[in-house]
Amino acid sequence: MVRVPLTDEERERGERLGQALRAARAGRSMVDVAAEAGISVETLRKIETGRIPTPAFFTVAAIADAVGLPLEELRAAVTPAASPSLSQAS
Repeated sequence: MVRVPLTDEERERGERLGQALRAARAGRSMVDVAAEAGISVETLRKIETGRIPTPAFFTVAAIADAVGLPLEELRAAVTPAASPSLSQAS
């Protein structure tokens, strides 16, 4: 199976996701957050730096829960203001 290369927009969205999660982590260590989310520290590091721009939903949800960030706030932080929201697309 060949994976289609990510677009620039998808990469930028991954970077915004990482920035939002890193900001929500605040002063907590990566080790603590990763352990609470049930993922490796390396996975968390890659998500926060944008090296994994499209992580699995359940991974994102686990990290958001670990840092106390509601998914709606995370979605708002990741979605560019000029793009229509998911609720408008439905």
